[in-house]
Amino acid sequence: MTEKNTQELKIDRLSFQLGMINCFVEMVACGVKKLALSPPLLPQDYQKIEKASTDLVNNFNIKSYLEKSLMVTDLQTEDFTRGKWSILYFRTDDVLQKYLELKQKQKELKESGKYDKTTSKEISREFMRLLSYPDNIIEEKLSKTTPTSPFMLVE
Repeated sequence: MTEKNTQELKIDRLSFQLGMINCFVEMVACGVKKLALSPPLLPQDYQKIEKASTDLVNNFNIKSYLEKSLMVTDLQTEDFTRGKWSILYFRTDDVLQKYLELKQKQKELKESGKYDKTTSKEISREFMRLLSYPDNIIEEKLSKTTPTSPFMLVE
């Protein structure tokens, strides 16, 4: 595809987000991922796609959880999720429980003043394992000096 064609391509943000969600829901349903995240959604966008997301979850026989304050790790910048909501997709409740426990652990480390580079990397590593990232990719991402947010074709 040429640069001109790319510039002319108009992609509806909500359709793009639902396409990503459909893919991640299927990956969770097939056991490829333990946990998947929707793209960060503006609250008003969530309201528009909520039913479609619920339909996907029901049709693939998995579960979801609306996270209005996704934990920030070395996987992405804080700006990537600030003011946005994410839908967590998973097959079993223990996966959601592990996420919530990890988020609580991060909060407690921050409140106690013990959240430093080492503990941040440990939390980030555990989070990426929940997302089923391979160890070599986790270490590659953690080796960067600053996190980079995932590329989003549509802003």
